[in-house]
This record gives sequence, structure tokens and C-alpha cells, in this order.
Amino acid sequence: MTPPSTPPSRPPADPTRGVITLPNPQSLTTSIRATAQVFEDPQSVALLARIRQIAPSEANVLIIGETGTGKELVARHVHALSQRQGRPFVAVNCGAFSENLVESELFGHEKGAFTGAFDAKPGWFEAANGGTLFLDEIGDLPLHIQVKLLRVLQEREVVRLGARKAIPINVRLIAATNVRLEEAVAAGNFREDLYYRLRVALLTLPALRDRPGDIIPLAHYFIDEYRRRLGYQRVSLQADSEAKLLSHAWPGNIRELENIIHHALLICKDGQVRPEDIHLPLSWPLAPRPGAPAAADPCSGEPQERLRSALQALFQLEHEHLYDWIEETVIRAAYDYCHRNQVQAARMLGVSRNVMRSRLIKIGAISALK
Repeated sequence: MTPPSTPPSRPPADPTRGVITLPNPQSLTTSIRATAQVFEDPQSVALLARIRQIAPSEANVLIIGETGTGKELVARHVHALSQRQGRPFVAVNCGAFSENLVESELFGHEKGAFTGAFDAKPGWFEAANGGTLFLDEIGDLPLHIQVKLLRVLQEREVVRLGARKAIPINVRLIAATNVRLEEAVAAGNFREDLYYRLRVALLTLPALRDRPGDIIPLAHYFIDEYRRRLGYQRVSLQADSEAKLLSHAWPGNIRELENIIHHALLICKDGQVRPEDIHLPLSWPLAPRPGAPAAADPCSGEPQERLRSALQALFQLEHEHLYDWIEETVIRAAYDYCHRNQVQAARMLGVSRNVMRSRLIKIGAISALK
């Protein structure tokens, strides 16, 4: 089966505003990723200038940023400003494939290469030939696949699974991650030579809370976008509502803001988004920044006693599905604390990534199709 073609990326309709969007965002009825990015905060303006500097080159690009900061949007913008615009842009989530399938998905396979391989199939590198391949969650690749990826980048050719003949490719690679690859290298989970091969050009996307000048412009953009989808004539964001948006920590970044604005438009009245229309989730503590003082041991007496007291208070409420509610609360808290990184949240709770993913799907925190 041939991988589906991906529409070419497009530059922003109004470059002076510094707005980039996914292709055909109006066709998306629900958002599973950030669909727009604005550059009005000084940090964002500096980032946009750097994107314009590196885009025309053929250098590999590594994009680092938390989940929901719009890494794919930035990758598409790099592609749109490069000499490869008009050629394929293929986006692949490395965390979406099982370890048994990732090699076939990336590099392709020949007929009979493994059980179930009834036909030859080109991989994503071949699908992106002549254009740009965007590998999201690059840190999730198994080590043995990292070795093969490094060889592809060095030799500029792929060998399908079960084949002996190499296929030349001409692909610009843009990789993205929401984890610190330096730490993964130090822990032996990511190859150092591949890390330096990827980060020829480095783009660091600030979290939304670190560029507050983008929050209200993004909110107005999403209001206008969902207003059109819902067929509303006019919708205004009240000043108190803007203040409420600015006070939030946004652990889910642009994606969280988009979903909250979408929900606000569904329930607002008289074309006015009031503070009570903006349903912000409980703000759990964010992961500590590098160099911040260490937090108290979560298993020490005081936090444990507070947890026990909180549970006893809940027991008195006689909640109908108390266990499920507590489990959902723990899963959501861990997921937000780890900046919505499934691998880190699973490791912190002592469960497998598959268990974490299944729980997140069950509670609706992520899409099963993601």
C-alpha cells in the first residue's frame, strides 16, 4: 500500500502578522494538535526570524518544545520557506508505531519480508523523496532503528526490509521532540552521533506560558476560526475573560488554548465570551525547571498525610465511581506534570507506556487515532 500523499505546506496568508496554520484547518472538526501559531510575543518574533534564516538551507533541523507548542506547524513553515516548497511534506509520529512495525513504516519492505507482507510497500522516506520528512517524537525511536536512521542520513539511501538493493533518496529531515535529548544520550537511550546529525539547525519553541504576548492573539484567532465553523456572526472576548486566560499556566500549550476557546464558543451567549464560559482545568504543578530547588520527597510523611486526608474527605462524599475518578485524577495530574509526555508520565507512575496510553485514551485526554 502506497503511503497517502500529503498536501504541500503553504506560507501564511498574511506574513506581516506572523501567523501560520495547518493546511485546510477548516476541514478539521476536532483538534488533536495545535492548528495555528502566531508570532507577536518578542520571543516568538525572534523565533520567526530564526526560522526564516535557516529555512532556505538544506540543513537537518531539530525542533524542541513541549507537547502542543506547534512543532509540526513550525516544520511546515520551514518547508514552505525552503527550495523544496511544492514538493512533498510528510509528517510521521514515531511514537505511533509499535517497535515491530517502525522499520517497515520508515524504510519500506519487500513482498514476503515478514508474515503479512503480501505486497511491497515504500516507506515514508520514499514518500517524501524530493521534499521534507518530519519525524515527530524522534526520541521514541528504538536504538536499533536509530542506527539505521543514522546510516540513511549519512548515505542518503534506504534499503527496504527484505531487500538487498539500496534506493537513493533526496530528503530534508526535520525532527522534533518534547524530551531533552541530551539527557536521553547521557542515559544511553539515544545515540549521540544521531543527535548531532539531527541538530545541525536547532529551533527551541517556548512554552505558551513563557510567551504571554501570544495568548490573546491566539485566542482571538481561534475565536474567529471556530466562529466561522459554527456559523456565528460575531463573537467578542470580554476583558475579564482575557485576564482569566492570561492567569492560566497552560500546561497543554496552544492545543489546550484552542480546545478551551472551542468549548467557550459552544456555550457562550449573545456573542460574548464571559469568564464563566472559559472552563480551565485544575492547574497541577508544572515540572521543575533545570536548576530549580528539589521538591520534597513525595513519599515523605507530610505529602502522604495530606493525600490520606484528601482521600478520607472524598470517602465521605460517597462518590458513585470513586475509584475511576481517583485513577483519572492521578493519570491527568501525572500527564500534565510531565508536560503531556506519555513516556515520562508512565515512568513516574511505574507503569508501561502502553498502559499509560490506554488510560489516557479511556479518559479522553488523547485521541485513539493520534
